[in-house]
Amino acid sequence: MRGATLLRVLSALSLAFSLAAVPGFAQSTKEDEKKKEAAGQIDQQTGKKLGQAIELLNATPPQYGQAKGVLDGIKQDSLSPYECSRVQQLYASIYNAQEKFSDARGALSKAISCGGLNEVELDQVSFNVAQLYLAEEKWKEGAVALEAWIAKTPKPNSNAYYLLAVAYYQQGDERRALPPAEKAVAMAEKPQPSWLQLVLALYLKNEQFAKAEPLVRKLVAAEPGKKAHWVQLSAVLGAQEKYDDALVALQLAYHMGLLTDDADLRRLADLMAYNSIPYRCGSMLTKEVASKRVTNDGGVQEKLANCWVAAREWDKAVAPLRSAAQSKRSGDLYVRLGEVHVQREDWDGAIEALRRALEMGNSRDPGNAQILLGMSYYNKKQPKEARQWFQRASGTRHAKQAEGWIRAIDTEAGG
Repeated sequence: MRGATLLRVLSALSLAFSLAAVPGFAQSTKEDEKKKEAAGQIDQQTGKKLGQAIELLNATPPQYGQAKGVLDGIKQDSLSPYECSRVQQLYASIYNAQEKFSDARGALSKAISCGGLNEVELDQVSFNVAQLYLAEEKWKEGAVALEAWIAKTPKPNSNAYYLLAVAYYQQGDERRALPPAEKAVAMAEKPQPSWLQLVLALYLKNEQFAKAEPLVRKLVAAEPGKKAHWVQLSAVLGAQEKYDDALVALQLAYHMGLLTDDADLRRLADLMAYNSIPYRCGSMLTKEVASKRVTNDGGVQEKLANCWVAAREWDKAVAPLRSAAQSKRSGDLYVRLGEVHVQREDWDGAIEALRRALEMGNSRDPGNAQILLGMSYYNKKQPKEARQWFQRASGTRHAKQAEGWIRAIDTEAGG
């Protein structure tokens, strides 16, 4: 079914055949009167049975089985074309209400073949037949029927174009689905969200993010309390590298209380960090971890640490960075923890973290850890140990820096 359920995809599909619309049982038009004159009035016995069937259908709850039984009692071969068409329309109404769409379509086809419908009625019934194909998930037949109906109808409505787009979309033919989907939205004064979503899905399929943006904004305006629209707007803006606007969209959703999922809150944190507001990022993540809406795992601890480091909140960065390093068993994270301790001038803490990084053996840049260890020992007034670590670093890409420290230490020792 290509994603959404039938009821969701065909949310605009309206197949309720109103009994009040059946000519002969409501206010007749001039065309109806002419038809009656040409074909003869509905005879008394047939009219009585039709009236009984309608009363049963209008009952609360509707009595579909009994209504059908009344219609079954009418001698079909004695009906005029006008009467035959009305009877079949009522059958269609019963079958449709029971979701027997194939039977409803068959009854409408008979209503057409009876020859008792005027041009306006033929147009409406033909459209209903096309709709019923879609209700049966006969997308190819439905598309053919809709194309034929649109071709011969002077003013096709926007609903018809939307349904045609759905029929092609369900067949996997996005190329043919897009033009009628766009036309449906353009024609409608206030297009339904499902219409916008169909066009949006087609744009996103082709990565047409600039075209998608105004549609998502319309969805947000139409349903501002729906989180999915805000998240999608942020994603579409991000795909266009409009990261400031992408952040604004998610922040608005957050302040409206719509963002409660772990993944959404992590994305909000990422956008805050990317847009250089790390302190707000750290504060938000701390709050959401405490509320347990964000799982306190190694990944979120690393994000939290990154925010505090970027905000130069060294003390606040220590705990999450240590937690992330332990959770992920990452030498690189232990090196970063060592760097934070260096910023804090906590030389013992730095030495502990950096030694741990080198012991793990999975650091991408062990030379950096060795330089930092040398610096930490040097600041602890332990030049001998410091020189040993700088000596080790002299065999790495940090050789120039290491040799500079070694000369400085040797100069001090000689002086």
